[in-house]
Amino acid sequence: MIRFNKVSKVFKDGTVALKDVSLTIPAEQLVVIIGPSGCGKTTLMKMINRLEIPTSGEVYVDGKAVSSLNPVELRKTIGYVIQQIGLFPHMTIEKNASLVPNLKGWPKEKTAKRIRELILMVGLDPKQYLAKYPLELSGGQQQRIGVVRALAGNPDIVLMDEPFSALDPISREQLQVEMKHLQEKINKTIIFVTHDMDEALKIADTIVVMRSGRIEQIGTPTELIENPINEFVKNFIGIERINRKRLLGKRKLQEFIYFFQQEKQSPCLEVEASMLLEEAIALLEENGAKCLLVKKVNEKLGYVTQSVLLRAMLAKEEVV
Repeated sequence: MIRFNKVSKVFKDGTVALKDVSLTIPAEQLVVIIGPSGCGKTTLMKMINRLEIPTSGEVYVDGKAVSSLNPVELRKTIGYVIQQIGLFPHMTIEKNASLVPNLKGWPKEKTAKRIRELILMVGLDPKQYLAKYPLELSGGQQQRIGVVRALAGNPDIVLMDEPFSALDPISREQLQVEMKHLQEKINKTIIFVTHDMDEALKIADTIVVMRSGRIEQIGTPTELIENPINEFVKNFIGIERINRKRLLGKRKLQEFIYFFQQEKQSPCLEVEASMLLEEAIALLEENGAKCLLVKKVNEKLGYVTQSVLLRAMLAKEEVV
């Protein structure tokens, strides 16, 4: 668990980045911090691994004050993915990904096994990519390796600072989907900073909306869309997006078969294809289930998770 207790930050030039922020981030959730440029979201995230120091207040990780920890040792235990990726061009993909395990003194066999497992989890073939150099990869492939490197040392916490914002729309969409699937497998505490509301709604378990150094609202994607706390949050989400979600919520699951998956995420509940989309989302939330098995009479149509249903709601193309 990560806790911010009355944290403020004023830079040397007088810029006030954070104003008395208190926030608790539960373990094993993908929490998205979102807001307009300059709202303090990246500053807040960087305080977790001491890349920024609070002017006042304290940050706690698993009950320990971050200010009391050695910053080098702390950063070895926290994965970090940034927009610029930062792979070393003179090192192979395998050596780039092995940096933290090597710093931790892992045996070579353990490191090699971990890297290969993660490369497969992000959709790449170890035989094809481990011996390559970063410049031989596309931007999307490099970003996948950035995620592998952040996870290689098996950290409990991973920080991601707008990691997909420089990618083309197709690569970005693919990585958003893979990020959500990956989190369902590894169950890390992931703090993901973005300014893109569609991205936040697609991948987040919880969303923290910020403005001018303060927190405006915290909630699940569904809670934010259904109950924005004020005009700022409503406008930041977007009236059109909210209206589209509410309209689509009245449609039946069978109309969104294009989004169904074949992979089961346990535990899973069985529902009929005639169930309304909004009823399906409510059912998942009320029962704490990972997914729904959608059936039409006795035919299995596929599986859906809450993130899949939200993607269906947010899709701009007409789905029939």
